[in-house]
Amino acid sequence: MEAIVVVTLLALAQFLYFGTKVGQARVKYDVKAPAISGNADFERIFRVHQNTLEQLIVFTPSLWFFGIYVHAMAGAALGVGYLVGRHIYYNTYKGDAGKRAVGMLVGYVPMVVLLLGGLGGAIWNWVS
Repeated sequence: MEAIVVVTLLALAQFLYFGTKVGQARVKYDVKAPAISGNADFERIFRVHQNTLEQLIVFTPSLWFFGIYVHAMAGAALGVGYLVGRHIYYNTYKGDAGKRAVGMLVGYVPMVVLLLGGLGGAIWNWVS
């Protein structure tokens, strides 16, 4: 389960990194808090951070339940796929929001596998 812990903490570190980038973008593009609009470059970086928060709500418990009920190392590998996808998403979205689809897909597919696998594993364990 240590691999699941490491991937969870890496996901949280990635989220903090994206948050730091939002703070830097506020300064660079002169977007004063609490504003979240006014500069398209800032808004794209802000949206990556917010979208990552939205994804973490599904990713984190799915990763853990997959690790518990299916296989910890396979779950960790899928989790790394999610992290890579989020990084691709960040790098593409900050430059051109229209190019974010590949990163979204690379991160989304492992998350769905984790969710469905965790759900299936829990149900299997429950009824058997």
